[in-house]
Amino acid sequence: MTPMENRTVVTEFTLAGITDDPQLQTPLFLVFALIYLLTLVGNLGVITLILLDSRLHTPMYVFLSHLSLMGFAYSTAVTPKVMAGFLVGDKAISYKACAAQFFFFAVFLITESFLLASMAYDRHAAVCKPLHYTNIMTPRVCAWMVIVSYVLSFLEASVHTWNIFSLSFCRSRAIDHFFCDATPLLALSCSDSNRSETVFFILAGFNITSSVLIILISYLFIFVTILRMRSSEGHQKAFSTCASHLTAVSIFYGTASFMYFQPGSHHSMSTDKMASVFYAIVIPMVNPLIYSLRNKEVKRALKKAMGKAKSYLKFKF
Repeated sequence: MTPMENRTVVTEFTLAGITDDPQLQTPLFLVFALIYLLTLVGNLGVITLILLDSRLHTPMYVFLSHLSLMGFAYSTAVTPKVMAGFLVGDKAISYKACAAQFFFFAVFLITESFLLASMAYDRHAAVCKPLHYTNIMTPRVCAWMVIVSYVLSFLEASVHTWNIFSLSFCRSRAIDHFFCDATPLLALSCSDSNRSETVFFILAGFNITSSVLIILISYLFIFVTILRMRSSEGHQKAFSTCASHLTAVSIFYGTASFMYFQPGSHHSMSTDKMASVFYAIVIPMVNPLIYSLRNKEVKRALKKAMGKAKSYLKFKF
Protein backbone atom coordinates (compact mmCIF):
# COMPACT_ATOMS: atom_id res chain seq x y z
CA MET A 1 0.00 0.00 0.00
CA THR A 2 1.45 3.37 -1.00
CA PRO A 3 1.86 6.26 1.48
CA MET A 4 -0.89 8.16 -0.29
CA GLU A 5 -3.27 5.24 0.16
CA ASN A 6 -2.24 4.85 3.78
CA ARG A 7 -2.95 8.50 4.40
CA THR A 8 -6.58 8.06 3.34
CA VAL A 9 -7.22 5.16 5.75
CA VAL A 10 -7.94 7.36 8.77
CA THR A 11 -10.69 9.92 8.26
CA GLU A 12 -11.53 10.23 11.95
CA PHE A 13 -9.64 10.03 15.23
CA THR A 14 -10.81 9.17 18.73
CA LEU A 15 -9.43 11.25 21.60
CA ALA A 16 -8.63 9.23 24.71
CA GLY A 17 -9.53 12.19 26.90
CA ILE A 18 -8.18 12.85 30.38
CA THR A 19 -9.77 9.87 32.15
CA ASP A 20 -12.20 7.03 31.43
CA ASP A 21 -13.50 6.85 35.01
CA PRO A 22 -17.31 7.33 34.67
CA GLN A 23 -17.58 8.73 38.21
CA LEU A 24 -15.22 11.61 37.34
CA GLN A 25 -16.94 12.74 34.12
CA THR A 26 -19.55 15.05 35.69
CA PRO A 27 -17.26 16.57 38.36
CA LEU A 28 -14.54 17.19 35.77
CA PHE A 29 -17.06 18.73 33.37
CA LEU A 30 -18.11 21.17 36.11
CA VAL A 31 -14.48 22.02 36.97
CA PHE A 32 -13.51 22.60 33.35
CA ALA A 33 -16.71 24.57 32.68
CA LEU A 34 -15.84 26.86 35.61
CA ILE A 35 -12.24 27.24 34.42
CA TYR A 36 -13.41 28.06 30.89
CA LEU A 37 -15.97 30.58 32.18
CA LEU A 38 -13.28 32.31 34.26
CA THR A 39 -10.98 32.27 31.23
CA LEU A 40 -13.61 33.96 29.06
CA VAL A 41 -14.54 36.56 31.68
CA GLY A 42 -10.92 37.28 32.63
CA ASN A 43 -9.40 37.59 29.16
CA LEU A 44 -12.33 39.31 27.45
CA GLY A 45 -12.65 41.56 30.52
CA VAL A 46 -9.01 42.67 30.23
CA ILE A 47 -9.44 43.35 26.50
CA THR A 48 -12.63 45.36 27.14
CA LEU A 49 -11.01 47.43 29.91
CA ILE A 50 -8.04 48.26 27.69
CA LEU A 51 -10.30 49.26 24.79
CA LEU A 52 -12.54 51.46 26.96
CA ASP A 53 -9.91 53.26 29.09
CA SER A 54 -7.77 55.70 27.10
CA ARG A 55 -5.11 55.69 29.83
CA LEU A 56 -4.41 52.06 28.95
CA HIS A 57 -3.73 52.81 25.28
CA THR A 58 0.02 52.32 25.71
CA PRO A 59 2.35 49.65 24.22
CA MET A 60 2.37 47.55 27.39
CA TYR A 61 -1.41 47.25 27.41
CA VAL A 62 -1.63 46.78 23.64
CA PHE A 63 0.59 43.72 24.07
CA LEU A 64 -1.46 42.63 27.09
CA SER A 65 -4.72 42.87 25.12
CA HIS A 66 -3.29 40.62 22.39
CA LEU A 67 -1.89 38.26 25.03
CA SER A 68 -5.37 38.01 26.55
CA LEU A 69 -6.84 37.39 23.09
CA MET A 70 -4.38 34.52 22.57
CA GLY A 71 -5.24 33.02 25.97
CA PHE A 72 -8.94 33.12 25.16
CA ALA A 73 -8.32 31.74 21.67
CA TYR A 74 -6.16 28.72 22.42
CA SER A 75 -8.30 27.78 25.41
CA THR A 76 -11.34 27.90 23.10
CA ALA A 77 -9.52 25.69 20.58
CA VAL A 78 -9.25 22.92 23.21
CA THR A 79 -11.59 23.25 26.21
CA PRO A 80 -15.08 22.99 24.57
CA LYS A 81 -14.10 19.67 22.95
CA VAL A 82 -12.81 18.37 26.29
CA MET A 83 -16.06 19.43 27.98
CA ALA A 84 -18.11 17.67 25.28
CA GLY A 85 -16.14 14.50 25.99
CA PHE A 86 -17.01 14.71 29.70
CA LEU A 87 -20.66 15.60 29.18
CA VAL A 88 -21.83 13.40 26.29
CA GLY A 89 -18.82 11.16 25.68
CA ASP A 90 -18.18 12.77 22.29
CA LYS A 91 -14.50 11.95 21.80
CA ALA A 92 -14.51 11.53 18.02
CA ILE A 93 -12.81 14.20 15.90
CA SER A 94 -12.52 14.18 12.11
CA TYR A 95 -9.13 14.25 10.38
CA LYS A 96 -9.74 17.80 9.10
CA ALA A 97 -11.03 19.03 12.47
CA CYS A 98 -7.96 17.53 14.15
CA ALA A 99 -5.66 19.31 11.69
CA ALA A 100 -7.56 22.58 12.21
CA GLN A 101 -7.40 22.27 16.01
CA PHE A 102 -3.67 21.56 15.84
CA PHE A 103 -3.04 24.49 13.48
CA PHE A 104 -4.98 27.11 15.42
CA PHE A 105 -3.67 25.95 18.78
CA ALA A 106 -0.12 26.22 17.40
CA VAL A 107 -0.82 29.70 15.97
CA PHE A 108 -2.16 31.06 19.25
CA LEU A 109 0.53 29.41 21.40
CA ILE A 110 3.43 30.58 19.20
CA THR A 111 1.97 34.10 19.01
CA GLU A 112 1.86 34.20 22.81
CA SER A 113 5.55 33.32 23.00
CA PHE A 114 6.46 36.15 20.61
CA LEU A 115 4.20 38.59 22.48
CA LEU A 116 5.92 37.72 25.77
CA ALA A 117 9.27 38.48 24.10
CA SER A 118 7.89 41.79 22.77
CA MET A 119 6.65 42.70 26.24
CA ALA A 120 10.12 42.00 27.66
CA TYR A 121 11.63 44.45 25.19
CA ASP A 122 8.95 46.98 26.10
CA ARG A 123 9.76 46.58 29.82
CA HIS A 124 13.47 47.01 28.98
CA ALA A 125 12.74 50.28 27.22
CA ALA A 126 10.52 51.48 30.08
CA VAL A 127 13.03 50.73 32.86
CA CYS A 128 16.39 51.29 31.13
CA LYS A 129 15.51 54.25 28.88
CA PRO A 130 12.51 55.96 30.48
CA LEU A 131 13.29 59.38 28.96
CA HIS A 132 13.37 57.92 25.44
CA TYR A 133 10.57 55.39 25.94
CA THR A 134 7.96 57.24 23.87
CA ASN A 135 10.46 57.62 21.02
CA ILE A 136 11.46 53.93 21.14
CA MET A 137 8.02 52.34 21.60
CA THR A 138 6.02 54.41 19.14
CA PRO A 139 2.56 53.19 18.04
CA ARG A 140 4.10 52.24 14.69
CA VAL A 141 6.84 50.13 16.30
CA CYS A 142 4.31 48.51 18.63
CA ALA A 143 1.97 47.67 15.73
CA TRP A 144 4.81 46.13 13.72
CA MET A 145 5.90 43.98 16.66
CA VAL A 146 2.35 42.62 16.99
CA ILE A 147 2.02 42.06 13.22
CA VAL A 148 5.36 40.24 13.00
CA SER A 149 4.32 38.03 15.94
CA TYR A 150 1.15 36.99 14.10
CA VAL A 151 2.85 36.50 10.72
CA LEU A 152 5.68 34.38 12.14
CA SER A 153 3.24 32.27 14.14
CA PHE A 154 1.03 31.62 11.08
CA LEU A 155 4.06 30.61 9.01
CA GLU A 156 5.50 28.35 11.71
CA ALA A 157 2.11 26.77 12.51
CA SER A 158 1.57 26.10 8.79
CA VAL A 159 4.91 24.26 8.58
CA HIS A 160 4.14 22.31 11.78
CA THR A 161 0.70 21.29 10.46
CA TRP A 162 2.02 20.19 7.06
CA ASN A 163 4.91 18.41 8.78
CA ILE A 164 2.62 16.38 11.08
CA PHE A 165 -0.34 15.76 8.77
CA SER A 166 1.76 14.74 5.77
CA LEU A 167 2.49 11.56 7.72
CA SER A 168 0.47 8.36 7.32
CA PHE A 169 -1.92 7.38 10.10
CA CYS A 170 -2.88 3.75 9.53
CA ARG A 171 -1.99 2.03 12.83
CA SER A 172 -4.80 3.25 15.00
CA ARG A 173 -7.44 5.93 15.25
CA ALA A 174 -7.01 6.44 19.00
CA ILE A 175 -5.03 9.55 20.03
CA ASP A 176 -3.74 9.07 23.57
CA HIS A 177 -4.49 12.68 24.52
CA PHE A 178 -7.42 15.05 25.02
CA PHE A 179 -6.64 17.19 21.97
CA CYS A 180 -4.62 16.97 18.73
CA ASP A 181 -1.09 17.76 19.86
CA ALA A 182 2.22 17.01 18.16
CA THR A 183 3.64 14.33 20.47
CA PRO A 184 0.66 11.90 20.44
CA LEU A 185 0.15 12.42 16.70
CA LEU A 186 3.79 11.62 15.97
CA ALA A 187 3.47 8.51 18.16
CA LEU A 188 0.39 7.45 16.15
CA SER A 189 2.03 7.66 12.73
CA CYS A 190 2.87 4.44 10.89
CA SER A 191 5.36 6.10 8.52
CA ASP A 192 8.94 7.07 9.33
CA SER A 193 8.52 10.13 11.56
CA ASN A 194 12.21 10.86 12.20
CA ARG A 195 12.26 13.74 9.71
CA SER A 196 9.01 15.17 11.07
CA GLU A 197 10.25 14.93 14.66
CA THR A 198 13.50 16.67 13.70
CA VAL A 199 11.66 19.48 11.91
CA PHE A 200 9.26 19.87 14.85
CA PHE A 201 12.03 20.10 17.46
CA ILE A 202 14.13 22.46 15.31
CA LEU A 203 11.21 24.87 14.82
CA ALA A 204 9.98 24.60 18.42
CA GLY A 205 13.56 24.98 19.65
CA PHE A 206 14.13 28.06 17.50
CA ASN A 207 10.86 29.59 18.66
CA ILE A 208 11.48 29.05 22.38
CA THR A 209 15.23 29.81 22.22
CA SER A 210 14.83 33.07 20.29
CA SER A 211 11.99 34.28 22.52
CA VAL A 212 13.74 33.30 25.75
CA LEU A 213 16.99 34.89 24.54
CA ILE A 214 15.22 38.22 23.93
CA ILE A 215 13.59 37.99 27.35
CA LEU A 216 16.85 37.08 29.15
CA ILE A 217 18.86 39.84 27.46
CA SER A 218 16.12 42.39 28.18
CA TYR A 219 15.97 41.41 31.86
CA LEU A 220 19.76 41.33 32.16
CA PHE A 221 19.82 45.01 31.21
CA ILE A 222 16.82 45.67 33.47
CA PHE A 223 18.50 44.10 36.51
CA VAL A 224 21.76 45.99 35.85
CA THR A 225 19.75 49.22 35.67
CA ILE A 226 17.90 48.38 38.89
CA LEU A 227 21.19 47.68 40.71
CA ARG A 228 22.43 51.12 39.71
CA MET A 229 19.37 52.81 41.18
CA ARG A 230 20.04 54.41 44.55
CA SER A 231 16.51 54.88 45.85
CA SER A 232 14.45 52.01 47.25
CA GLU A 233 11.40 53.63 45.65
CA GLY A 234 13.05 53.26 42.23
CA HIS A 235 13.81 49.60 42.96
CA GLN A 236 10.22 48.95 44.01
CA LYS A 237 8.77 50.70 40.98
CA ALA A 238 11.04 48.81 38.57
CA PHE A 239 10.28 45.44 40.14
CA SER A 240 6.57 46.23 40.14
CA THR A 241 6.80 47.06 36.43
CA CYS A 242 8.32 43.67 35.63
CA ALA A 243 6.91 41.29 38.26
CA SER A 244 3.71 40.30 36.42
CA HIS A 245 5.51 39.70 33.14
CA LEU A 246 8.26 37.65 34.81
CA THR A 247 5.64 35.48 36.55
CA ALA A 248 3.78 34.82 33.29
CA VAL A 249 7.03 34.08 31.43
CA SER A 250 8.21 31.62 34.10
CA ILE A 251 4.92 29.70 34.08
CA PHE A 252 4.58 29.65 30.27
CA TYR A 253 8.12 28.65 29.30
CA GLY A 254 8.61 26.35 32.28
CA THR A 255 5.57 24.28 31.30
CA ALA A 256 6.31 24.39 27.55
CA SER A 257 9.91 23.24 28.07
CA PHE A 258 8.77 20.41 30.33
CA MET A 259 6.18 19.36 27.76
CA TYR A 260 8.14 19.45 24.51
CA PHE A 261 11.81 19.01 25.40
CA GLN A 262 11.86 15.83 27.48
CA PRO A 263 13.96 12.97 26.09
CA GLY A 264 11.76 10.45 24.28
CA SER A 265 12.56 7.72 26.81
CA HIS A 266 11.23 9.88 29.64
CA HIS A 267 7.92 10.71 27.97
CA SER A 268 4.83 9.56 29.84
CA MET A 269 1.49 10.33 28.24
CA SER A 270 -0.26 10.60 31.61
CA THR A 271 2.32 13.17 32.74
CA ASP A 272 2.06 14.95 29.39
CA LYS A 273 -1.71 15.16 29.78
CA MET A 274 -1.42 16.83 33.17
CA ALA A 275 1.17 19.29 31.84
CA SER A 276 -1.07 19.96 28.82
CA VAL A 277 -4.07 20.66 31.08
CA PHE A 278 -1.94 23.25 32.83
CA TYR A 279 -0.58 25.13 29.80
CA ALA A 280 -3.60 24.73 27.50
CA ILE A 281 -6.43 25.30 29.98
CA VAL A 282 -5.19 26.65 33.33
CA ILE A 283 -2.60 29.23 32.18
CA PRO A 284 -5.14 31.16 30.02
CA MET A 285 -7.31 31.50 33.14
CA VAL A 286 -4.42 32.52 35.41
CA ASN A 287 -2.76 35.13 33.15
CA PRO A 288 -5.47 37.83 33.54
CA LEU A 289 -5.23 37.41 37.32
CA ILE A 290 -1.43 37.75 37.26
CA TYR A 291 -1.60 40.99 35.28
CA SER A 292 -4.63 42.54 36.97
CA LEU A 293 -4.04 41.75 40.65
CA ARG A 294 -0.58 43.35 40.63
CA ASN A 295 -1.41 46.24 38.33
CA LYS A 296 -2.69 49.54 39.73
CA GLU A 297 -3.74 50.90 36.32
CA VAL A 298 -5.86 47.83 35.54
CA LYS A 299 -7.43 47.95 39.03
CA ARG A 300 -8.22 51.65 38.56
CA ALA A 301 -9.76 50.99 35.13
CA LEU A 302 -11.84 48.15 36.59
CA LYS A 303 -13.14 50.33 39.44
CA LYS A 304 -13.98 53.07 36.95
CA ALA A 305 -15.85 50.63 34.69
CA MET A 306 -17.74 49.13 37.63
CA GLY A 307 -18.68 52.62 38.85
CA LYS A 308 -20.06 53.51 35.42
CA ALA A 309 -21.98 50.23 35.23
CA LYS A 310 -23.44 50.81 38.70
CA SER A 311 -24.51 54.34 37.79
CA TYR A 312 -26.08 53.11 34.58
CA LEU A 313 -28.05 50.39 36.39
CA LYS A 314 -29.28 52.90 38.99
CA PHE A 315 -30.40 55.24 36.24
CA LYS A 316 -32.25 52.44 34.41
CA PHE A 317 -33.92 50.89 37.44
